[in-house]
Amino acid sequence: MPEKVASHWNIEGEVDGYMPKFWGLFLMPIISLVMFLLFLLIPKLDPLKENIKTFREYFDKFILLIILFLLYIHTLTILWSFGWRFDMGQLMAPAMGILFYFAGILIGKSKRNWSIGIRTPWTLSSDLNWDKTHKLGSKLFKISGVIAFFGLFLPGLAFYLIIIPVILSAIYSFVYSYLEYQKEKK
Repeated sequence: MPEKVASHWNIEGEVDGYMPKFWGLFLMPIISLVMFLLFLLIPKLDPLKENIKTFREYFDKFILLIILFLLYIHTLTILWSFGWRFDMGQLMAPAMGILFYFAGILIGKSKRNWSIGIRTPWTLSSDLNWDKTHKLGSKLFKISGVIAFFGLFLPGLAFYLIIIPVILSAIYSFVYSYLEYQKEKK
């Protein structure tokens, strides 16, 4: 391993950030462990923990997927440090696509809670708003996942195919929850 390990790639796929070898080797495993413990803690602290139990199977699968995703990033970083060269954005596209798609599945299964899902003031105040917003959000995030996956085949557009659909999905879900709240108020 070199003394400095690549740690960040820019939009053109060029390395623009490095870290010392120790952190390059161990930061991602440490982050993974902390996130794993945090994900285990979240359902215990949530005021609506009973609702989380109804979709816990999907949440547990999402935890596993996040850990595998971080392992994938770590593996790519280590391979780069050993001299392998590839387009990082292109290789991130399918991983992000899978992550977004499964987030859509999780969102679709979730019941109202304070920790997991599309948490706006309007979804948190109404089960009906939560259900409608999450039904739509589920579809949008799955579509975002499919679009992101195409970055594997269109490396020059990978960044945009990953970022733009998921941002638009999040914004649209947020606005939709507000509009549904206004309808419900009337």
